[in-house]
Order: sequence, then structure tokens, then C-alpha cells
Amino acid sequence: HIQPHSKQKVSYFHHKDVGNFHFGLQHPMKPHRLTLTNNLVLSYGLHKKMTVYCPPKATDDELMEFHETDYIKFLKEVTPENSEEFAEDFPKFNISEDCPIFEGLYDFCQIYAGASIGAAHQLASDGADICINWSGGLHHAKRFEASGFCFVNDIVLAIQHLLRFYPRVLYIDIDIHHGDGVQEAFYATDRVMTVSFHKYDSGSFFPGTGNISEIGYGLGKFFCLNVPLKDGIDDDSYVSLFKDVILDVRDHYQPSVIVLQCGADSLGKDRLGGFNISIKAHGECVKFIKSWQIPLLVLGGGGYRISNVARCWTYETGILLDTELQPELPQKNHYYNFFGPDFSLHPPLVRKMDNLNTRSELQKISQQVHELLRFLDGVPSVQMQELPGDLQGILDESDEELRDAREDQTVDVR
Repeated sequence: HIQPHSKQKVSYFHHKDVGNFHFGLQHPMKPHRLTLTNNLVLSYGLHKKMTVYCPPKATDDELMEFHETDYIKFLKEVTPENSEEFAEDFPKFNISEDCPIFEGLYDFCQIYAGASIGAAHQLASDGADICINWSGGLHHAKRFEASGFCFVNDIVLAIQHLLRFYPRVLYIDIDIHHGDGVQEAFYATDRVMTVSFHKYDSGSFFPGTGNISEIGYGLGKFFCLNVPLKDGIDDDSYVSLFKDVILDVRDHYQPSVIVLQCGADSLGKDRLGGFNISIKAHGECVKFIKSWQIPLLVLGGGGYRISNVARCWTYETGILLDTELQPELPQKNHYYNFFGPDFSLHPPLVRKMDNLNTRSELQKISQQVHELLRFLDGVPSVQMQELPGDLQGILDESDEELRDAREDQTVDVR
């Protein structure tokens, strides 16, 4: 009997306070879903099969590696109590009902962004083959402003870190909303390829971007790919199209690392969604990417029926650990009553909604995508080499303060 020697090492990043924030009573974004997810992960015993980290918060300097200084300064200083003093800045930074000022806003941003940065660091240092941060994946935030419930774009910050160590990053987004913030950040580079599968309704569905005609600019032309879909798409159609497209992307781009945003608002019966996708089909996309055995950073994202979000991300944690989970939810879970009346890992999620995506339309989208991929001028190459430790230290002198700030907040292994 030969012991397996290629089992993928998995790291899991969760801050104990991340689920304690509140956007507002009527707001669809509920950070409490992260507490539900983590409790379900623990109830299934999945924490015993991976390394669990409580990540440090992102520092101001880390957030400003992408975001504008004035914007980060605003987020740090504004509170519900002093918000009137900053009211004139609200339009400038897109503060609205979607992106409200709430208690602990900056702490929340530091926590989820710090987890994604820490996960990227762990991946790049060969500490793990797969890193998971379900609190991340907030893909709408822009350099200068908040957008779509997102204040800080942890995905861009994580990818920027990965680019220091990997020549090519493939970003895949299966949230129902277009990953516009990540696309915009890397629209003019060939070192990051962005691929987004999302609902697109002639620009009327938020954020209004993501048409198939958006393909990148300059050096990034053809390194941006969008797969616009209509309401009601079902499991078979979605998974078949996903595998068809993403396999061709892999073969053409040959990524050295992958960032996968697993927004759960693409599930059926989501409060803001319109698809008929089950948890198993959503997970099938994750399983397909994992099977490539390329370094993988897995992030959360949207998802507004919190019991289904927790089920989905727990199921996908099991997939990433090659662990089959029992269909009945463990009763020892503290939040067991949240999952009634079925108390199942796979509740029926099909709405009474017609699939508006005809077979001919999906075939046309697939054909258009394959044609766009043929325009890629081979795999973009970047001259990268491993440097001796002392020389690396000299080159990184300008980043010394940033590095020290992170080392002061030693990562705890729980």
C-alpha cells in the first residue's frame, strides 16, 4: 500500500469577530452568515482536516496599496455618530443605502481584507495549496469608492500580492453579479485574466456592466472575459457552459495561480438573485477548478439567504478537503434552528421560474467566447526568478514598515 503523497494542503482563514457587524435592519447584506458558515464547518468536523488561522487585520498601508489614501482615511474616521460632519463626502465616495456607515465599518474592512491578504501570503509562501476565506470576495469596491455593499476590494489586494510571486493570475467569478471592481482594476494588464459568469439584463441589473463585448484594453485586450446570462438558468446548462468556457481559458492562459470568487447569490431562491442553481451545481464548479491542482485561493462574495449561503460554503469546504458530508445537518450546531424546516445540506432551491437562456443562445455565447480566446497571442510571459534571501531583503527595503506591521500581529493557529 502506497501512502498518497500529493494530497493538497488546505488553510482556512476566519476571524472570530467578522460575523458581529450589522449593515442595518433592512439591509440584505448580513455578516452573520459568516458565523453560521463557520459553525457549520466546525459541526461537520472539517476544521480537523485543515489548518485554521485567525488572520491579523489589514493595515492602513496594505489597504492603500490599491485604494486611494483619502478614501481609506475617510473610512477610518467616519462613524454613525460623526457622519454629519462627513456628509459632503458621501457622494464622492458613493456612500448610500447600499453602502451605509455602520458601527465598526473600518474594523470590518480590515478583518475581511486582512484574511484575503493573509491567505494570498500563505499561498505564495507554499504554506498551502488551497486557501479559503469565506468573508472575502467583495468584488464591487473601486479604488476611490464603495459599491454594491463592498467598501474595500479584498480580491484586488490579494491578487496584487500574488503577482509578486506568480507570473499569471486567473480570476474566476461565479457570483450572480458581475465582478466589475476586479475587472476594472486589471482591465489593462495581461498578467491577470478575469472571467465572470453573471446575470446581465441589458445593463439594468446591478452593476450594469459585464457584456461580452467588454474584453480588456491595451495589453489587457482579450484578457477579460464575460459570460452574460439571463434569469432561470438551471444546473445542467450552467455547469456545462462553465466547464466548456473555463477549460478553454485554462488551456489558452495557463494560469500559475487561481482566485475563485464563490458568490452564493447565484443559488436558487436567493433574495437578490434569479438563477435556479443548486448547491451541488455551484459546488461542481469549485470541484472542477480544484481538480486542476493549481494553487487556489477561494473566496466568498454575495449571498442573501443566509442559511443557504452557510450550507453552500460548508459543502464547498468539504469539496476542497475531499470530504463527503452527510446530507442531514449535525444537530450539535449552535444555529441548527436557522436551517429548518428541512435541516438538510441540500434543500430544494428551484423557483417557479422559466429558464430564459435558450440552448441556441448558450451555444452562441460559448462560440463567441472560444473565438475571443483564439485572439490570445500565446501565453503572456513574465521574467521571474527566485532571489537569495539577503538580496530579496535589500529589494524589499521600501516595504519594511509594512512587513513589520504584519509580523507584529503574529498569525495565530487555532
